[in-house]
Amino acid sequence: MTGNVQTRPNDYLPVLAVLGAVFLWGSSFSAMRVVLQDLDPLGVMFCRLLTAFICLIPFIPRLIPKGYQKGDWKILLPMVLFQPCLYFLCESNALTYTTSSQAGIIASTMPLMVAVGAWMFLSEKITLVTVAGLLLTIAGVVALTLFQSDDTVAANPILGNLLELGAMASASANTILVKRLTSRYSPWTLTAMQVVTGILFFSPGLAGILNAPSSVWSLKLIILLVFLGSCVSLGAFALYNWGISRIDASRASIFINLVPVTAIFLGWLVLGEVLNLNQCVAAAVVIFGVLISNRK
Repeated sequence: MTGNVQTRPNDYLPVLAVLGAVFLWGSSFSAMRVVLQDLDPLGVMFCRLLTAFICLIPFIPRLIPKGYQKGDWKILLPMVLFQPCLYFLCESNALTYTTSSQAGIIASTMPLMVAVGAWMFLSEKITLVTVAGLLLTIAGVVALTLFQSDDTVAANPILGNLLELGAMASASANTILVKRLTSRYSPWTLTAMQVVTGILFFSPGLAGILNAPSSVWSLKLIILLVFLGSCVSLGAFALYNWGISRIDASRASIFINLVPVTAIFLGWLVLGEVLNLNQCVAAAVVIFGVLISNRK
């Protein structure tokens, strides 16, 4: 066959999976803002991961690792520790010390970390087009966060920014390890491992749940917790893990910069937050950068 290379419908499925994960992660910001009004962060994370585990119970026989090789624990253990454990621990504490704008700018560096890590450890090639798209998304996220109204005074910006950087490094390392492990393990199996480890890690949050007054347990709160557990903590991670098992980790990670775009848009749509023209332009730059990086 000569001429233009034809793209099969299946070629789009990994991209759609990553986009689905990005949308779910972006939607979690609005849901978390509502939930955290009644519950503490550790308690929320425990509820989310416990809900995710309950959803996995019917499929446990299929999730048992079958491709285990001697020494794999040296990769599996840091994978589950980096995310969800260290990532959520650093992320939740970072926002208590720094502003959301500064944290958002630092978060935009994750795709760059993944691209460098994938080049070093997975031998993935980084093209000039990918780099150009990556730089555009970073510039867009920086502009997007700077245009947000943030009157919060940072308690300890240096510590907060270092914690946010640690969160991004943990997420980046997790992405590299997942990409390496999906050659022998099902993405769902890896997701289940992350969920189980997260439950154990965030188990101290159970105390906050048990001590919460009964008056806070409204139907709205329960629905949001089920959504965060089943769709965000389970569904989003499973979609993302499946997506990066079929496309380069450096390409998949660039989509992460769409998370703040989704979060701000849904905050405007659902919570009535302000969305100005500058933010719309910055969001368009991020989307354009993602399209450039992923064009054939």
